[in-house]
Amino acid sequence: MRLVLDTNVIVAAMRSPAGASAALLMAARRGEITLVANVALALEYEATCCRPEHGIAAGLSPAQVSIFLDAVIAMVAPVETHFLWRPLLRDPGDELVLEAAANGLASAIVTFNQRDFGTVPLQLGIEVLTPITALRRIRP
Repeated sequence: MRLVLDTNVIVAAMRSPAGASAALLMAARRGEITLVANVALALEYEATCCRPEHGIAAGLSPAQVSIFLDAVIAMVAPVETHFLWRPLLRDPGDELVLEAAANGLASAIVTFNQRDFGTVPLQLGIEVLTPITALRRIRP
């Protein structure tokens, strides 16, 4: 299963190592799933996770946040963005997630903000799942 993790899932994994988001990262580490992302999404992961409030909430120093991000990016299969699908979504910030999924042949986008994606991903053959639903798909 190829998945694109929205930035909010990466932040949740960093802040709560016992949650479903972190379990998805562990599943990727074990090779149970393949995470895909493009450069724009990886840069968004970095910019968001490096905000001081997220490091503080996670109890991580800036150096530890950097190590976490390096580990996440090392697990990601890189995707080249050949086609732009903009504008299709209400929130322009979600367009890069959709583009990574469409160009990376992902079966699903994993996010806490399912409503932000509407039905557009389904029209491209991509499901939109919450972390817990994605985890249940991996481990029925």
